[in-house]
Amino acid sequence: MLIAYSCVIIAACLPYLWAVIAKGSAPGYNNKDPRGWIAKQDSYKVRNAYSAHLNAFEAFPAFAAAVLMAQFAQVDPQRIAWLAMAFIVFRILHGVFYITVQQALRSLSWLGGFLCVITLMVSAVLKVGG
Repeated sequence: MLIAYSCVIIAACLPYLWAVIAKGSAPGYNNKDPRGWIAKQDSYKVRNAYSAHLNAFEAFPAFAAAVLMAQFAQVDPQRIAWLAMAFIVFRILHGVFYITVQQALRSLSWLGGFLCVITLMVSAVLKVGG
């Protein structure tokens, strides 16, 4: 479970990585009004890094719950670890594709991460119900 739990920690940190990229991608960042500063930016890189930041926060709760569900249901730890690692890879790619404005790849990586979460949850349900 070390790998899966480590992936939960990484997933919890990903939003902050994208925030640092957003705030460091244009001069004059204003910590007194960070959202106002973001709203005034013309750069796709700044706005998309900020959007990746928000999306990473949105994806985190379901992922953390899925890992815990699978663990409590005693799903094979290797299966949990592989799905957790795949989720992290997909979410990193999602952020990179968001920042580099590659919409189709961004959507596919989002879908990959989502499918990892659903697979973890369904695995838990099947283990408990089966």
